Amino acid sequence: MSGDCNGTIETALDILVGKWKPVILYHLMDNRTLRFSELHRLIPDVTKKMLTTQLRELEYHDIVNRKIYAQIPPKVEYSITEYGKGMMPLLEAMHKWGLSHLEHLDELYGENKEFQGK
Repeated sequence: MSGDCNGTIETALDILVGKWKPVILYHLMDNRTLRFSELHRLIPDVTKKMLTTQLRELEYHDIVNRKIYAQIPPKVEYSITEYGKGMMPLLEAMHKWGLSHLEHLDELYGENKEFQGK
């Protein structure tokens, strides 16, 4: 790596920062299109307020598309935009590294223990 990468890395991190954004994106990448309730079922630990906030930030950055259907009851679907699909290799690499890291921790400490200092 060369040059001043602070601005570019910070820009990328602005989109990925947050416990839930990468998880949301990974589920959308895996499922293509999901309704809010489906996303919430896939990520049960996130609050509805936090999920809404994270989706709106991703929508603002043109990473996630929000499609509203004019019907009663209202129906809203989320999907990754064409622009957002550029993040797919990064998310796949993060997923692969995460699996590898869990295996590494299992080799070091056994029983696939999570970091106790959370």
